Parts: sequence; structure tokens; C-alpha cells
Amino acid sequence: MSLPDLIPLEILFGNPERAGAQLSPDGTRLAYLAPRDGVLNVWVGDVDGDDFQPVTADTVRGVRMYQWAHDGRHLLYLQDTGGDENWRVHTVDLESGEVVDHTPYEGVQARVIAASHRRPDEVLLGLNRDDPRLHDVYLLRLSTGELEKVLANPGYVEWLVDHDLEVRGAVAPRPDGGVDYLVRDGDGFRPTFSTEPDDNVLNVVGAITFNGDGTGVWFSSVAGTDTARLVLVDLENGAETVVAEHAERDLVWHQCRFQPETFEPQLVAFATDRFEYDVVDGDLGKDLELVRAELDGDLHLASRDHADTRWLIAEVRDDGPVRYHLWDRSTRSRRFLFESHPALAPFTLATVEPFAFEARDGLRVHGFATFPPGVERRDLPTVLVVHGGPWGARDEWGFVPECQWLANRGYLVLQVNYRGSGGYGKAFLNASAQEWAGRMHDDLIDGLEHAIAAGWVDRHRVGIYGGSYGGYAALVGATFTPDVFACAVDYVGPSNLVTLLKSIPPYWFGIATQFHKLLGHPDTDHDLLWERSPLSRVEQIRIPLFIAQGANDPRVKQAESEQIVAALPKAGIPHEYLLFEDEGHGFARPENRLTLYRRVEPFLAEHLGGRTSP
Repeated sequence: MSLPDLIPLEILFGNPERAGAQLSPDGTRLAYLAPRDGVLNVWVGDVDGDDFQPVTADTVRGVRMYQWAHDGRHLLYLQDTGGDENWRVHTVDLESGEVVDHTPYEGVQARVIAASHRRPDEVLLGLNRDDPRLHDVYLLRLSTGELEKVLANPGYVEWLVDHDLEVRGAVAPRPDGGVDYLVRDGDGFRPTFSTEPDDNVLNVVGAITFNGDGTGVWFSSVAGTDTARLVLVDLENGAETVVAEHAERDLVWHQCRFQPETFEPQLVAFATDRFEYDVVDGDLGKDLELVRAELDGDLHLASRDHADTRWLIAEVRDDGPVRYHLWDRSTRSRRFLFESHPALAPFTLATVEPFAFEARDGLRVHGFATFPPGVERRDLPTVLVVHGGPWGARDEWGFVPECQWLANRGYLVLQVNYRGSGGYGKAFLNASAQEWAGRMHDDLIDGLEHAIAAGWVDRHRVGIYGGSYGGYAALVGATFTPDVFACAVDYVGPSNLVTLLKSIPPYWFGIATQFHKLLGHPDTDHDLLWERSPLSRVEQIRIPLFIAQGANDPRVKQAESEQIVAALPKAGIPHEYLLFEDEGHGFARPENRLTLYRRVEPFLAEHLGGRTSP
């Protein structure tokens, strides 16, 4: 038995050949992201043809977030500078080719709030020009480029906009971590219902979209239950009507699909070990059944035309890149379009397997194992890869380039959805309250011990690796449990929880109350936060560290990495530090990603014994 051929880093971490596909509103054209002179841009062509042309011309960072306007003539895309997340909203006129930056303001973050087929020439944007904490509402007219401020923000974190692009409500944070939902009443807003602190689950609970007649809002709610379910909230009295729920797992609200005209629910998604839809609209059931019969991966309805006759299906697999298919509902026929990374075809990729265990306090925790193909599943060098977030985020089954890279180099990859991860109910998430470097870290160690007990892991060759919260977890591994790991890799991870909370972006003020509830308050919980900070235990580090950071990161500032890097030489700890001057919270440019992995790969090989590229 032996490992398969090495997969070049350029194939795993370079740009995809084609990705992020979206159908035009009339279903005749297709847009996707693809390299133009080595930089990701948007390409558009006839969905039934093969002549696709680039319509954007970014030369630096690449386009990653775009959408069709409902007029079918324009595309909108967001772009920042060097990862600073001060997004600017651009449009591309597909008839004239004109590209316009509609929000050319330094230090201002723009957001797309809402668009609707009922007003196809208009888009609502949010800009924090007047107050860095607050996004006011602006109306953009696509045909003229006119941008008009239509509503000032007195202190809200979110706007509720109906399908006529009318601002009908707002979301106001409360000091206790709950939120109040308000409806518009004349020139002001009045409270209509609330979400209490323990029910205000980050990235899981919230408004999804208005119903067709505007009398209610489809909402992801955990009120009176543990797992998030789809409900219809009456805007007059706040009453909830349950439409769909799962006994064990949360609703995945951003993957739910509603009828494009009536806005009645059709497909409701839940976060099981594998992605699954619950069919609410029986008319779609036959189509979904037929597609499932033809494809092996998890199916995501990535895009569709307004008439709901053509679907763009993204097939997610664990041992291969995403495949895109066009499904015609009128003929119930499928046509394969392309896959994101066809250059991977000659290589053997690893499969991803779910597992579960009981943490030391009895909590049931789930995770995924990616085994190196071609070798016996015993005494393997192992990398514990910790997801970011933490709250509401989770690891999922599917193709993950980092996991495939590590498995290909000979490592077992363990991913643990520790308490605080999304998908497992509010009790599971709230069990993470003030447990950074506490029971959240215990879950990681317990998951590793589960794999050791199964015989998979050589406990003397284990590394911990992650970004954002995962980077913090790597630093915690090096400082709180240094005897467990042989090395640690942290990118964009905080080292001091006090300075982290004091430096979050001003427009995060709404979720700061949740941070204070779940993590701690930098004033009243200073001692707890410092005690849970890796920087407070630098003298306990006994393993080598690799740290990487983006200079423009607005979430985890450069100082978070540099203050611990500065302490390492004094403690005599071997380490490497990599700073990218043109990156933020994560590394978007492929040349930077390749630099990172080319440096991390020999670091892991030196300390864990895996393979390296020539």
C-alpha cells in the first residue's frame, strides 16, 4: 500500500477554472467566475452555447461576490482593497460594457441590501458614510447610475425590505444580547416581536424573506424549541406559524428556496451529516427525485431563472471538485456543464467520513475524518483542522482543498464541530458561552482522543491548524495543551481576547452584545478574557509555531499576531511568521495562497513526517 501521486499545490490552491455560476433572470445566459490573465473575473455567455467572454477586468484581487440584477442587463459585484472589507458596489452594463463604481468612498463599507424583480431598475444599498457604525439606506437606479439616500439609520443592524423594495422594518440589538424586530409605522418604527438572548443564535436565527403579500416574514426561529425551524411571522402581532422543522438539526436558511413569484417555500435545507432538502412544494418533488437518481453528490440549487423552469445544480462531492449541471424542468432533462477544477481529474482524492463521539461532559459532538488514500488507517500522522467562526459556522461534508492537500501528503485530517458550531441546535451553541480555551477546546482534544482510541492516530505526530477562531485554537493548543501537539499553524487568529474585542469593526456593534454574552466583556470580564488568551501563557509553549497574517484584516488586527510573535523569541520558541501586506482576514490572491502552503508544507513535514512537493 502506498500514497498516490502528489497533487501540485498550483492545482489545489490556484484559481478554479470556472466556479460560482449563476443563471440570468430569463434563463438564457450564464455567468461564472474564471481567470482573466490569472485574476478571477466574471464571464458571461449563452447558456446553450460555448462563447463566453469576460465582462469585468480586475487585475489585482479578483472578483468573488457578484449577482445578476433583475433587469437582466446589469451585473453587480463587490470589491474591496487588499482585504479591508470596505466593499464598493460596481455594476457592469452587459450591453455597453461600461463598468461603474457606484460607491467610490474611502473608508466606507457598502452592502447590497435588497433587489426585486418587481422593481428591476433599482437596488437598495447600505453605506456607513455618515457613521462608521451604521449603514443608511440608499437607492441605486441602474439605468442612470443615480444614488439617493432614502433612509437614515438611527441605530439598527439590519433592514427588513419587502418585494416592492419598501423598507418595512428593522432589527435593533439589545444590551442583553437579544434583538427587537420593528415594523415601520409612519415616519418611525414600532416593536412587534423580539428574540431573547438565548434564542438569538448567531448565523442561525433571523429573517429570510417576506411572503408574497407582505403580511409576514419567513424566519429561522428557535423560539420554544432547540433546533432552528422555518416559521412564518405575522408582522402585526409577531405570531409564528411553523412550516418545516427537523428533530435534531438546524435549518440552513441561506439554502432554503422560495417560489420566485409567490414566495411560498419550496425547498427547506437542514444541516445533517450530508446536505439535504425537505420538499415543501410537491411540484418540485419529482424534479428533485429525478436529479438525485442521476447524481451521487450533495445537490445544491445554486441558481434558477425567474420562471422556475431552468435550474443550475451544483453537485458537491467529497472526492472531487464541484460539478455544475443544467436541469430543464419542462423536459426533465439534465445537461452537464463543467466542474470547477478539471485539472484534478488524473489524481486520486480522499473521501470524507462523518464520525461522532461523547465529550467528557457527555455532550454529543460530530466531526469528519479525511483519511490519506492508499495506506492503512493506523498510527497516522494527523492534523486537527479547526474551523473559524466560531458561532454558527461548521465543517461540512464535501471537497475542501486544504483537507485534500493534507491527506495527499499522508496526514489523517480531523475536523471537529465543537460546541458553538452551527447546525446542532441552540443548546449546543449556547454550551459554548465563555468556553473559549475551555470546553470548546476540550471538544477538540476529546475528538482527537476518540480517533487515537480507534487506532487511527500516532499521538506523537499530531499538529493543530486553523484560521480565525481556528487560528486561536491552534495558539490555545500550543499554550494550554502543548504536550498534545507536535506543532501548530495559526493564520489570522487572535492571541489576546481583550484586545480582540476592543478592536472589532465599528459596524459590528450589533453582534458585539452576543460576543459579550458568549465570550465575555472586555471591561467586566477582563480577567477571564486574559486568562483564556494564548498571549497570557507564552511561557508554556514548547512546540514550534507557524503564524500567518493579513496586514489589512479588519476582524483580527495585525497586532493580534505580532504581539505573540514578539513574545516567542524571548521564550526561545522556534517559529515562522508570514505577513501579507495585501491581504485581510484570509488570503484571496492565489500567489499568496501558494506562498503560504509552500511554507507550511515543509513545516508540517519537519515536525509530523508527511510528504512535501519537490
